[in-house]
Amino acid sequence: MSPLTVTKDRAETEEALIRANLPLAHYGVAEVAGRVPKHVSRDDLESAAMYGLAQAARAFDPDKGIDFDKYAMIRIRGALLDELRSRDWASRGVRAAARQVEAAKERLTARLGRTPSEAETAAELGCSIDKVQQIRHDVHRGTVLNYESFLADGEVADILPAPEPTPLEQMMSREKRAFLLDAVVALPDRLRHVVVGYFFEERPMQEIAGELGVTESRVSQMRGEALRLMHAGITANLDPALLPPEPRPAGRVAARKATYYRAVAAGSQVSERLAATPRPLADRLAAA
Repeated sequence: MSPLTVTKDRAETEEALIRANLPLAHYGVAEVAGRVPKHVSRDDLESAAMYGLAQAARAFDPDKGIDFDKYAMIRIRGALLDELRSRDWASRGVRAAARQVEAAKERLTARLGRTPSEAETAAELGCSIDKVQQIRHDVHRGTVLNYESFLADGEVADILPAPEPTPLEQMMSREKRAFLLDAVVALPDRLRHVVVGYFFEERPMQEIAGELGVTESRVSQMRGEALRLMHAGITANLDPALLPPEPRPAGRVAARKATYYRAVAAGSQVSERLAATPRPLADRLAAA
């Protein structure tokens, strides 16, 4: 058989795989479309998914014993994540509007002596409440996606399901998941309130700020503090060699961090961390 014939046969095989598995690309797009800001073009997502499917068809090797649909979904999800991570989560217009909303809230807070309501913020900006809520929604979506990327250490392979995870991989995944929940429970009360309210209960930042008696800017700062502390706490227990050295090892900050790391370590037993079904966060919080 001539090289030209082999090349033609290979191309026909790839095209047949793509045509037969088009629903996989549509499924991949539907999987992420509801979790991204509205300004992200669905057409762009479709193009990325189709690119991933085409790459899968081109690289697929049936001799490796992996079903094409499982392999293709990995490539499709990877292409979608690459497309999303190449973007600025909030468009320039959304970011500009968000800055205007934040500035208006700061002015009102200084004027009123309390956190303003969305109606007051909208009146200050001369727009509708729906507009303020939409801006908050778009920014929130971007933040949640970035948070999910943080949990996955920014690696596509870490957040994509393996075709056939080994027992060791399953145990490691369960252990990471357990340490994440332990890290939430071990946070100081106010930081834990922010993390649980914002990420797990998906409540508005304004509502959380009102409960804590602080501005939304302060809640945003606390959220960042909590995520950095959680990341360090998980790292201290899974791979302590990766922790950067403390500038003042004998100082109070280093002592507080060490106490937090120990609390994360003591949050659950090894057998519980490796269990297939984790103890719910609500139960952990109630027992804390």
